[in-house]
Amino acid sequence: MTNADALLEALAEPTRRAILERLVDRPSAVTDLARDLPITRSAVSQHLQILKTVGLVTDRPMGTRRVYSVDPDALAVLRSYFDAFWTRSLAAFRVAAEQPTTPTPTPAHPLENP
Repeated sequence: MTNADALLEALAEPTRRAILERLVDRPSAVTDLARDLPITRSAVSQHLQILKTVGLVTDRPMGTRRVYSVDPDALAVLRSYFDAFWTRSLAAFRVAAEQPTTPTPTPAHPLENP
């Protein structure tokens, strides 16, 4: 599994995407994240651990809390993946669109005799 694969797999879960989107806006502690989500602090912690394991988030101690933030290098990997994906997809679309089309013959009217 490539790094992009691991990142995408982690983001396949909607709650982890929601957590990441909140962290893009501002670094936050588990308590702050849980306040905005319909899950427990423990569940938020478990999701953060997965995001941290694949490298999407980092954490740092701040007093008695840990504050999580998005790792910009991981976002760069995702962006590179999607840039390459769209480059290939659009190139394939262009090739398909530029293929000459063969006109389909118009069927004879059913009442006409050939």
